[in-house]
Amino acid sequence: MKIFLIGLMGSGKSHWAKKLSKKLKTGGYDLDFVITSHEERSIAEIFAEEGEANFRKTESKLLRWFAEKKSFVLATGGGTPCFNDNMDWMNTQGITIWLDEPVQILAQRLLPEKAHRPLIAGLPDEALQGFLREKLEERRAFYSKATYHLKEGDINDRTFAKIIKEHA
Repeated sequence: MKIFLIGLMGSGKSHWAKKLSKKLKTGGYDLDFVITSHEERSIAEIFAEEGEANFRKTESKLLRWFAEKKSFVLATGGGTPCFNDNMDWMNTQGITIWLDEPVQILAQRLLPEKAHRPLIAGLPDEALQGFLREKLEERRAFYSKATYHLKEGDINDRTFAKIIKEHA
């Protein structure tokens, strides 16, 4: 089983990738971690040194490395589905699940770690919710192609167990 978790930053993709990979006894990956390990530098450094376009090329290349794997749970970056036909590719490879938490919750989660996230590092705290709303609108067309769309109350063990059972 190949599961791709998508959604805005702070939606819980990394958390659920770890949890689901343990449950399924398969590899759990975070695409941002794969990128930083491969590039031997932080995402912020990649953005600063090469720009977003080059980062997105690297991201797509490493995403497609997962075609060789038989089973995994992958937490993608928030923008991953929106570039280089990544969303369509993920849908041909496995199950895509959009974790759609409310913007207010995302902002609360992200405030303490803003400095480590290049897209929001320079934003004033009071601008974060507006930025997230804007990103959600930009990305909605891509995210909405997901096999499953889980909203706030549905992002739980029971819902994931149901999805896994459907595809077992």
